[in-house]
Amino acid sequence: MIALGIEGSANKLGVGIVKSGGVILANRRHTFVTEAGTGFLPRQTAQHHRRHILSLLRQALEDAGITNPAESISMIAYTKGPGMGGPLRSVAVVARTLSLMWGVPLIPVNHCVAHIEMGRLVTGAKDPTVLYVSGGNTQVIAYSQKKYRIFGETIDIAVGNCLDRFARIIKLSNDPSPGYNIEQVAKLADPDDLVELPYTVKGMDVSFSGILSHIEGIAHEHSAQTLCYSLQENIFAMLVEITERAMAHCGKKEVLLVGGVACNERLQEMMKAMADERQATVCAMDERYCIDNGAMIAYTGLLMHQNGDGAVPSLMQCDCTQRFRTDDVHVTWRVD
Repeated sequence: MIALGIEGSANKLGVGIVKSGGVILANRRHTFVTEAGTGFLPRQTAQHHRRHILSLLRQALEDAGITNPAESISMIAYTKGPGMGGPLRSVAVVARTLSLMWGVPLIPVNHCVAHIEMGRLVTGAKDPTVLYVSGGNTQVIAYSQKKYRIFGETIDIAVGNCLDRFARIIKLSNDPSPGYNIEQVAKLADPDDLVELPYTVKGMDVSFSGILSHIEGIAHEHSAQTLCYSLQENIFAMLVEITERAMAHCGKKEVLLVGGVACNERLQEMMKAMADERQATVCAMDERYCIDNGAMIAYTGLLMHQNGDGAVPSLMQCDCTQRFRTDDVHVTWRVD
């Protein structure tokens, strides 16, 4: 079987094509980038997706060597949620149209679960504790009894949102992404200049809004390098702490990092230091598969279709939703 997956839950539009067994035939992406000091609004992001989806689709089909998709594509997968309403609806309309045109099943996919399954595919992780960190989500997850259970999460804003909003404060560019530019600036800092910031871990949950407010208030007192370095060190230490606690609770020996923020080399380095002390392994990916992409949607759609109960959702069931929790998904393709 060959699946075509479309991702568009935020500012990244992706089209991926994956063959049974996890063979990635194509993985195209286009990012909506706004001016420094600004974020991206749902309406503008949806317009971006509608403007670029057809060209991205053609490029992906060309990469995969598919000239007659109606005969070659076995199913369409798309991001049902969570995400921004306008962009999600734009992707869902295209997915429904292609399903009708080509006469193939349509599979709605949970964005968060897709990140996890792509991570397991690319890294070979078997049964890891998962740290999922992105612009809209921050969760510590582990699999148990046919579901991905959330052991800890943010109680206000996501870590990626915190980084993005801080980048606006110091007017960092959004190209290629605010988080990447913060990482590069932080590398220029003197570690001795570390600024003390609020460290907010509440049991297994974390909070970032207070840190953001605090650093905004002191931004004029320090250099951009010092602020970027201090913010990263603080929030990444929080994430490592709750991940280690989940590993201890679940008895896991693997840590899988997924989501756009998981590309950060400093986060990977700090997580590895913790894992080494526990004789555990860190499974990390590069930006091709950490950042939102269509291949992860296609691959997860394949898993769902091939390991479900045989029922294919009707077109009326293939909608989208801004709220779709990771632990709402029945994971039929994993064996306990």
